[in-house]
Amino acid sequence: MSLGSIIRDKREELGLTLDEVSRRIGYSKPYLSTIETGRVRNPPADDLLVKLEELLKFETGLLVHIAHMEKLPADVRQAFENSQAENEQWRALIRHVINEGGDIRQAVNIDQFRQVLDRVDAEEQPATEPTHLAGKLVPVINNVSAGYPMDYDDKGYPPGGADDYVRCPDLHDPNAFAVRVVGDSMEPKYTEGNIVVFSPSREVRNGDDCFVRMTNPHETTFKRVFFEPNGQIRLQPRNHQYPPMFLPPDKINGLWRAVIRYDWI
Repeated sequence: MSLGSIIRDKREELGLTLDEVSRRIGYSKPYLSTIETGRVRNPPADDLLVKLEELLKFETGLLVHIAHMEKLPADVRQAFENSQAENEQWRALIRHVINEGGDIRQAVNIDQFRQVLDRVDAEEQPATEPTHLAGKLVPVINNVSAGYPMDYDDKGYPPGGADDYVRCPDLHDPNAFAVRVVGDSMEPKYTEGNIVVFSPSREVRNGDDCFVRMTNPHETTFKRVFFEPNGQIRLQPRNHQYPPMFLPPDKINGLWRAVIRYDWI
C-alpha cells in the first residue's frame, strides 16, 4: 500500500475531510490530494509528514519512514525488502525445526534456539502494539481456485518459502499468507489475478470468505463458508452460476479467513 493510500485511509477512518486537514496543518487541499492519489512527483517533506502523523494519530516517525523508503531507488528498495523476507523465512524455518524437526532436534541445541528467538522477539516487539504499521511482508504461497477445487500445492506452508511477497499494513498475524485467485466463482467481489491475504488467527464466522484446504484428496479452494444445522459445511461461490458444495467437517482440515484483497497486483 502506498504512502498516499495509507494517509487517505487513516484520514477517512477519523472522519476528516481534506479541507479540515488542509486548514489544520497549513498545506493546500490540492497538494494534499495529489499526495493521497499518488500524483505527487516526490514524497512530501518531512515537516509535512510530521504534522500529518500528529493530526492523524500515526505512530511518531511512521510516515517519515515510509516516505524515505519510497525515495530509495527501486533496486535498493527491492534488495532491502528481499532481505526482510529472507529473515522472516529463516525465522520461520528455525521455529519449524524446534516444533516439527524430528531427528533434526537431536542435532541442535533447542534451548539455545529458543533463547535466540525470544531475544529477537523482545528486541523487535514495541512497548505497546502499534495501531498502524508500515507493512508486514506476507508470502504469496499458491494459486487458489475460485472455481472448482485444485490439487493441493501450497509450497510447504507453513513455514516454507514463497515466490512473491505482498506488504500488508496493520496485519499482526505472523502466520498470515496470501494466494492469487484463479477462476471466476467468487466474482464480482474477487476476480482472477487478485491477491487475497488470509489470517489463521482470525475466527471464521458464518458467511466469511475463506481459503479452504480439504483432505483425501488434498485440494484447496476459495469460497464463502456456512455452517449448516445438520453439521455439514457449505462452500458457497459468490458467482451464482456455480453450485455450492456440501462437505462433512472431517473432509476439511483447514479454514482461513480472508482479510485483505489487492486488485492491483
